[in-house]
This record gives sequence, structure tokens and C-alpha cells, in this order.
Amino acid sequence: MPRQRNRTQTTESEESKLLDIEFKTTLLRSLKNCLEATDKFNKALEKTGETADKCSEIFKKTCETTDKCSEILKKSNETLDVVIKNQLEIKHTLTEIKNIIQTPNSRPEGCKNQVNDLEYEEAKNNQPEKQNEKRIKKYEDSVRNLWDSFKLTNIRFIRVPEDEREQDIENLFEEIMTENFPLLVKEIDFQVQEVHRTPNKMNPKRTTPRHIIIKMPRAKDRDNPKSSKRKKVSYLQGSTHTTVS
Repeated sequence: MPRQRNRTQTTESEESKLLDIEFKTTLLRSLKNCLEATDKFNKALEKTGETADKCSEIFKKTCETTDKCSEILKKSNETLDVVIKNQLEIKHTLTEIKNIIQTPNSRPEGCKNQVNDLEYEEAKNNQPEKQNEKRIKKYEDSVRNLWDSFKLTNIRFIRVPEDEREQDIENLFEEIMTENFPLLVKEIDFQVQEVHRTPNKMNPKRTTPRHIIIKMPRAKDRDNPKSSKRKKVSYLQGSTHTTVS
């Protein structure tokens, strides 16, 4: 009996030690996890602080740029006010001098010289405005010419078979136009400027024939020039799809 009691006490002591070790191990793991979580939180907090600093710098730069733009705009307005004020003063002085010239006791020659000087100053001040008007008109003309050059003055014939008549594409165009658009041919004088296939090189793998591009100058209406407004008509005849613009 005493031996059995000793064994039981030894077993209980060992189990108690094992439980104590497991408890300590679990406690250490929990502490380690808490420390790792704290480190991650601190790193995230540092990144958040860096992001906030960057945002503050960007906002500061934006405010500085806005202030500079405001200063430039203010100076421009001040300069414009000065120019307008000078022009008004010159016009007022010019009016006074003209009134003096009309009086009988005035000195015509001196006054005329002053008037000429003032007119020269006024013309000099108005020169930038005239240059701006000329520049704007020039830009408008350029845009108008560019628009005229980009108007749809080309005609595209789709899926036109390629055969031995390839060298006579211009006549082929006339035949197609006469056959498909007899009324249009009578009303409008079509002048062919350039004819070519597109793409320029044949692709052996391509099963469909290449398109024909007819480049033309601006069409002139034979009967009524005012009726030559932009028209777009689509026709489909046989295997040829034609668009006229």
C-alpha cells in the first residue's frame, strides 16, 4: 500500500508539472502574439502618419499654386486697368485739343502736331488689339480651310472585283457612277483627282477584293450652286457597296 501511494503521488506531481509547463507555454504564446500585433499596429500607424504628411504637403503646394495664380490674375487685371485708363486719358486729351483747334485764337500748327502725336500714341496703344483681331481672323481662316480640306470629298467603293481592267480604274468609276447614280451625275460635275486601291499591297490571305478610293476636289453643282449642300446617300447593288459624301 505505501508503494502504491508513492506512485500515485509521483504521477500527480508529474501531471501538475506538465500542466504548469503547458500553461506557461500558452501564456508565452499569447504574449508573443500580443507583441506582434502591437508591432503591426505601430507600423500601420507610422504609415498612416507618413500618408497624412504627404497629403499635407500636397495640400500646401496646391494652396501655394493657387496663391500664385491669384497674384498673376491680379497683376493682369491691374495692367489692363492701367491700359484702359491711359486710352481714356488720351481720348479725352485729344478731344480737348480738337476743341482748341476749332477756336479762332489757337495755334493751328502746334495743336495739329499735338493731335498727331496723340493720335500716334492712340494708334500705338490700339495696335496690340488690332494684332489680336488679325490673329483671331487668321486662326478662323485656318480652321475654315482645314475644315474644307477635311470634308468628305472621297468616295469609297467596297468589294469591287479586281480583274484585267485594273489599269482603267478611272473609267470604271465613271461607269459605276453613271449606272448607279444617273441623276447625281447630271447635277454634279465630278472631277477625279486620284484613284487607288486600299490597302496598296495585296494580301494573299485576304479573301475579299480591296476597296477603291476616289479622291476628288470639291464638287461643283452645274445648275444651282446654292443647292450643293452636303448629302450622304448609301446604295447597295450586287456585290458593290458604295457611299457618296
